[in-house]
Amino acid sequence: MANEFKQRAQELIEAGRALYEHGMVPATSGNLSARLSDGSVAITVSGRHKGRLKPEDIMRVDAKGQSLDDRKPSAETLLHTQIYRRLSGTGAVLHPHSVNATLLSRWHACAPVILQNYELLKAFPGITTHASKISVPVFGNDQNIERLAREVDAYMSSHDSVYGYLIAGHGFYTWGATVDEALNRVEAFEFLFECEVRGARP
Repeated sequence: MANEFKQRAQELIEAGRALYEHGMVPATSGNLSARLSDGSVAITVSGRHKGRLKPEDIMRVDAKGQSLDDRKPSAETLLHTQIYRRLSGTGAVLHPHSVNATLLSRWHACAPVILQNYELLKAFPGITTHASKISVPVFGNDQNIERLAREVDAYMSSHDSVYGYLIAGHGFYTWGATVDEALNRVEAFEFLFECEVRGARP
């Protein structure tokens, strides 16, 4: 388990640097996690700069988000653990704060962002043609993370093919079977969000 944790931690460190280089985790924003084989989760410690993460900036929590090493996890840990519970094949969750995602989330209030007829939609599983569309829900920002996690879970329980979601005025969440796959989905979403921002300004 120790070796597995070290490997996942290094992957999260590298992911944090990549996201920072693209301007997607300014200041100490965002949070990153990866699930371990015993069901626990490696996650960024609260308040750490994601572009300068060190091994000690990654900690472990249990499946309920409780610290396993007496350190304080990211404030939004329950949003990560909700995804792991709901989507069993998920191995990593990434939460960047990009400009494009933040703007779109404000423009759409709490209505979904519809992405359709983009070739890059094929970056998401099950989509084989550009002649497709996905709905990206937008949830209202809420400092009560437990309540927000319940809202997200209720949405996922009644909607198929959810690849990510936005939080109004905040950022977005996406996930994958591995950290690399989750990063690919971040890149895909960010490209699509930028297309929407450039082409559909209100």
